[in-house]
Order: sequence, then structure tokens, then C-alpha cells
Amino acid sequence: MQAFTVPAAGRQASAQRIAAFIESALPGKPLRVTVEVAKRKRSDPQNDALWGVAYETLKQATGNDPKDLHEFFLGEHFGWEIYEVMGQKRRRPMRRSSKLSTVEFSEFYAFIQQRAAECGYYVPDPNEAAP
Repeated sequence: MQAFTVPAAGRQASAQRIAAFIESALPGKPLRVTVEVAKRKRSDPQNDALWGVAYETLKQATGNDPKDLHEFFLGEHFGWEIYEVMGQKRRRPMRRSSKLSTVEFSEFYAFIQQRAAECGYYVPDPNEAAP
């Protein structure tokens, strides 16, 4: 897979390079080309804060597994999808965190702090030392 980031202004030069790439890429094979808004994806420090600060703090306070906490908060924040497995209703979050932008990820972390506080747990900001 090849990804190109095209600036908002001056797209003509980028379009020509992309067209040349498409013409030469994978001869004889069909190609899928998609266009989407370029967003900065979550950063490694954001991901480290989520797992090392928020979920670690809640794990120590509740005894819950961080993976279970992650599923729970994703579903609570983005909504749940109901599906069936062997006749049993199951649910899963409608969105995954891997696709979140840096801004969306910050909002998700703030949601975790708020939701945890509603349950009586304090989740520190990423730059705070864990209690």
C-alpha cells in the first residue's frame, strides 16, 4: 500500500506524481484508490498515557483487566454494536482507537477521566504522576 499526503494548496504537482505512480503500479492488476482527509493519528505518547496512566490507574483501583477497560470505554464513548454469535447476542464498540486522530484521542482520554470520576475513581492527566 502506498499513501500520499497532498497539501491543501498547490495540488497540481502532487496530482501529476500520483497519476504517474498509478500508471506504473502493479501492472495488470486492478487498483483501489481512496481519498480521505489527512489527519494526524494518535501519537505514541498519547497511547502510552492511555495504557500506562489511565488504564493502569483503573486496573490498580478496580482489579479490571486493561483490555476489558479499553473495550468498555470505547463502547461507552462511541456506542455499541449488537451482533449474534451462535444465537447469543454480543456487543462490541462501534469504533476502534487505532483510527482516532490526535484531537479525537484527547477527547477520548477526557471521556475516560469523566466516566471514571462518575464511578468514584480518579484518573490523572497524562503529565501527572500516577497516584
